[in-house]
Formats: sequence, structure tokens, C-alpha cells
Amino acid sequence: MSVEPHATTIGGVFIADAGVFMNRYLTIGAATVLSAVLWHLGGGLHPLPALAFLAPLPVLYLAPRISARAAFLAGTLSWLGGVAQFYPYLTGTVEQPFVAAVALLGGTAVAYGALVLLTRTLLVRGRPGLAVLAFPAGWVTLEYLISVLGPYGAWWSIAYAQTDVLPLIQSAALTGPWGITFLILLAPTALAVFTAPNVTRAQRLRVSGCTVAVFVAVLGFGVFQLNRPADGGVVRVGLVAVAQPPEYVPVDTADGREMIDRAVAEIDRLADAGAKVVVFPEKAWRADESTLPLLSGPLADAARRHGIDVIAGLVLTRQGVSVNAAVDYPSGVVYAKHYLIPGLEDELRAGTEWQSVPGTSWALAVCFDLDRPGLVRANQRRGATLMLAPALDFDVDHWLHSRMAVMRGVESGVGVARAAQRGELVASDSNGRVSGSAATDLGDTRTVLADIPLRTGGTVYARIGDWFAWLCALTLAIALLRLYPRSGRSGLPTGELEPVGERQ
Repeated sequence: MSVEPHATTIGGVFIADAGVFMNRYLTIGAATVLSAVLWHLGGGLHPLPALAFLAPLPVLYLAPRISARAAFLAGTLSWLGGVAQFYPYLTGTVEQPFVAAVALLGGTAVAYGALVLLTRTLLVRGRPGLAVLAFPAGWVTLEYLISVLGPYGAWWSIAYAQTDVLPLIQSAALTGPWGITFLILLAPTALAVFTAPNVTRAQRLRVSGCTVAVFVAVLGFGVFQLNRPADGGVVRVGLVAVAQPPEYVPVDTADGREMIDRAVAEIDRLADAGAKVVVFPEKAWRADESTLPLLSGPLADAARRHGIDVIAGLVLTRQGVSVNAAVDYPSGVVYAKHYLIPGLEDELRAGTEWQSVPGTSWALAVCFDLDRPGLVRANQRRGATLMLAPALDFDVDHWLHSRMAVMRGVESGVGVARAAQRGELVASDSNGRVSGSAATDLGDTRTVLADIPLRTGGTVYARIGDWFAWLCALTLAIALLRLYPRSGRSGLPTGELEPVGERQ
């Protein structure tokens, strides 16, 4: 793509070639910036769902028309530009190490660029069918590997951008979040392949026909799921975030006693309105063996008085060991959070036991636990129909983090009641319908009273697990193997046109 070989030609030719050179790179730059902006808006902490489907298209459209190096760089920079917004969140808000943040953002950007390059290579080698599948399958594989090998669970997925698109997200009941990620990337990849040079009319018809059929099937399944009646009854839940000081409040202080009084008042009010269970946020209080009765006494008395359950979130220290606990009253059953946030919760010990509210199919979890699809699947297989989760967010992530919990409910077929301070109180059913929500902050007491229809039996994903992610990994492996030319053949099929920008 250099213009140097023409330096000795007539000035007019030189200027013309320089103009082509500039126009080409301006086009690549514009596509990269547009894709980055679309990813910024369609994949951030408050995503616009439709834009996620459009975000890859500008770069994918250009990929078969430009050089391999340009396609890789455009893909890498477009993703990096879109996710750069997460850097201050990771390093500042959730206090993750600089190296971890750079590895996540930079590593995924390089992987994204490599998948754009893979798609381009398959197209120029005359394999449009594989090109359609390789990009979404490769990204699903990456998301899955991050979820099982990294410390953040399934937090790093673009699937959550579609949580409000109810017919679409029902596919999570079959495939988990991985199927939704695949669909988000399938649509723009199919469109890019459809418009690519050297793709025959028959290939275009096959690509478009199969893609349309997939989306028709997905939306048809979604409509079916949304119209299935709940067979597990309805439970009315109360979610409460009481006003409190910024730090965790010891129960034996004046602030702690005042918070308990306000909590009891809210329990009384919500129980009188029909709530069968009331959930408070994560780490609302701090207690040890000697001070715990100051909290458990009033909450257990209120629960018995109304014949309901109350779930309190607190840092509980016993025998010198502190856990991030969700405690059910009046039973006193203690659940210790399984997955702790690296860096922020290093002083706590992770729990290993499963706990349910006695006499019910309501399972306990705490905040970051619900970033793990496997934890919710395990609870569902143990009979859970509802997850009760104290939580604590960071204000700016209130929508995204609460919708991760909603997605867990769709995947495994369970309701979710999540009470988050500095976040959002959210009650949702097994189809992801949000029946009640409210933003919270430390300065005011906020409550939600909502009915959650329950369903028994679970989902295909709850029973089988991450089969779709493994299928995507197999598809990616096949695509990579097909890059190797057969013996005696060159990398490009005979007569194939070289993409613009390959000629030097």
C-alpha cells in the first residue's frame, strides 16, 4: 500500500495515487471509529441493544476489501475504542490491578482483531459459510474461556446488552448467555458476507436464508417461552435498601441500632402488604458472635410475628474468620458468599456450602455469586425456583450488574430477587420479566414490592450446561484448520482476485 514506487512518475500520476492512498486510509479510519462508537454505546454499562448488532459491521464490511494487516488493526482498534470506557471502572471503581485491566481490555482487543482477520481470510479463500460462523463462534469461545479461567465469571459478555429484549433472551434457556452473544455477532457477520466481493449469488442466498431461519426460530421460541404459564405459584417479595453511612455499620453502634429500627419498620410495612420474604442488601451490617443477637433478635421477632422470612446481608465474624453472609430469619441459616471480588474482599473467606430457606425452594446467594451461571444452575438442580440475593454495587454499574442477575434467572428457569445498595433493587421471573425495580443510594431508604411467578423443572441449559460454548469452540477449530491449504495448492484459490490493499 506504499506510494513510494511511484515517486519518479509524472506529478499528476503521483498526486492521483496519493489521493487513492489517502481515501483508502480515511475510509478504514472512519469505519474503525464508527465501529468503536457503536461498541461504546451498544456494549457499555448502559448499553443500547440495537447498536450492539451494528457495531461490528463497518469493519467486517471492509475486511475482505483491504489488506490483512489493515483488517486486523481496524478490528483491534475498533474493539479497544469501544471498551476503553471500562478502564476507569476496572481500575478505579472496582479497584482491580492495572495489569489485570490492561490484560482484559488489550487481550480481548487483539482477539477481536484476530477474528476479523480470520473472517477476512475465509472470505478471500472462498469459504463464506465458515466465515459467517467463525467470527461469532470465536468470540463465544473467548467469552467462555474468560468466564471459566478468569476471576470475574461471566461478567465479560456482550449478551447482557439484550436483557430487555425479552423474545431474544429466551434462547439463554437453551444455550446460556453464549447463544445470545452468537446471535449478536451472527447478524452483522452474515450481512458483511452477503455483500462481500467474490461471493456467488447461490452462496448469498444460502447465507441469508440460513441466518433468517435462525432468527425466526429464535424469536419463535422466545414467543413460546413468554406465553408458557408459570406452574410453581407466585411469591410476593419485598426488597429494601435502608439509608446508611458509607461504611459497613457495626450493629452495636448508634448507627447500627438505628438501621435495625428502620429495617424492622420496613419489614412490618411490606409484610402487611403481603410480602412473604424481605431481602436486605449485602454487607448492610457488621457483627461478630457477641453482637449478632442485636441484629438477629429484632429481625427474627419481626419474621415470626408476620410468618415470613427475612434475609439480611452482613459481614459476619466467628472464631476470627469473617464471611460475606446472607442470613435467613427466623431460622438463622447462614450462607457465605462463594465468589469474592479479587482485591476488594481479600480479608474475607469464601463459603462452600449451599443454603436454602428452610421449608421452601428459595436458594440464597450474594451479589457476585450471580455472575456465575454454574452457581445458579447448581442451585436449580438442587430444586431452587427462586434466588434471594443481597447485593452491593458501585452506582455506575447499577443497570448492567442487576441485569446479569436477571439473565441468570432466564438461563436456569428461576426467579431472582436481588436487593442491591448503591445499585438497583430488582425482582424478575424465569423469563426475565422485571416486575419491580428501584435505584438505590446510601442517603435514602428505597423499597420494592413485587410478585414473582415461579416455574418448576428448570431449563435445557440448567440440565446440560455449556454445550453451546463447546460447539462454538469446535466450529472455531474447524475454521482454523480450513485455513491450511491442501497439498499442492496455494493459499488463494485459482483465479481469485486479491483484495484491495494486498498489492504492493
